[in-house]
Amino acid sequence: MTYLYTMENAVYPVKILHELAYSVFKKIGCPDDHARLATDVLLSADLRGIDSHGLARLSGYVRLWEAKRINATPDINVVHESPGTAVVDGDSGLGLVVAPKAMEIAIEKARAVGTGWVSVRNSNHFGIAGYHSMMALQHDMIGWAMTNASPLVAPTFSVERLLGTNPISVAIPADKEPPFVLDMATTTAANGKLEILQRKSKEAPLGWIQTKDGKPSTNPHELKDGGALIPLGSDYEHGSHKGYGLGAMVDILSAVLSGANYGPWVPPFVAFLQPPADPVGSGIGHFVGAMRIDAFRPVHEFKQHMDNWIKRFRSAKTTEGHDHVLIHGDPEREMKEKRTKEGVPLNPKVVDDLKELAARLNLKNPL
Repeated sequence: MTYLYTMENAVYPVKILHELAYSVFKKIGCPDDHARLATDVLLSADLRGIDSHGLARLSGYVRLWEAKRINATPDINVVHESPGTAVVDGDSGLGLVVAPKAMEIAIEKARAVGTGWVSVRNSNHFGIAGYHSMMALQHDMIGWAMTNASPLVAPTFSVERLLGTNPISVAIPADKEPPFVLDMATTTAANGKLEILQRKSKEAPLGWIQTKDGKPSTNPHELKDGGALIPLGSDYEHGSHKGYGLGAMVDILSAVLSGANYGPWVPPFVAFLQPPADPVGSGIGHFVGAMRIDAFRPVHEFKQHMDNWIKRFRSAKTTEGHDHVLIHGDPEREMKEKRTKEGVPLNPKVVDDLKELAARLNLKNPL
């Protein structure tokens, strides 16, 4: 098969990448429905242009499974609930599977009582938060999704790594306009963006990371030398305490509330690092929610006003050099349309990693 090439990336059809990821998840023992779901969640990142959380992460999940830190056949259970809330134990399953299952529970509770909120423990990395929040859209609901993550972030005025990038996503439906979809890390930049810069041998912008002594740095490898990511805002004068507060909120709702590990006790995504020897909970934590729009006002009325809100912001007067104002979710939606038709570009180092993974698992290599 012939592939399109850019200066540095080969572009692969979505079908080929889906086949590879699905075969990998099946090979490590995932049931068919779990393998398909995990593949869909993973590829949704690549399709939406969030390359750091797509196929580039696949070998990382496999290494966690090899280290016996991921259970390919989890018994995902509700361990505590009320009419509108639940705590889910993911049984060390793939977060790519556990989080959508939790979101389904939140949607069912919202359908019954207006809103549903689910805190998750004993899970793993769940891919992009936007996949899970967007599950609510087709039900005329507002979706929420957040997760804590490996401690790579230093709180404002600290050199200790105590928080993860701890993303937040909110998805809100509209009528004729595309939905509003916020999907953001609570750091100035996600760790995955550093990994992309490392693969491209480029420097990081100032304000993304600091040295082990708390000094600003542009070295994308700084974390390996004891440095840390910086909360959204980059420094106190530019509001890093606000990003720190958002990251802390995610950690508390995802983990302190559910019984997962929080702060510096969150297990690392990389398999070559051992989880802390003194855990305070079980696995990684998530927090998802769904809010039925008609629990607040008529759906059609709300959607019409969302269209009006979106159109007004789109028509805002722009700064020099920009022809329009973006609505959250626009770049990702446009990228998905493009990549669904044209294929997904993969960095050569990611391609090599995937080829090595397929060979190691004795799988057919479609790349």
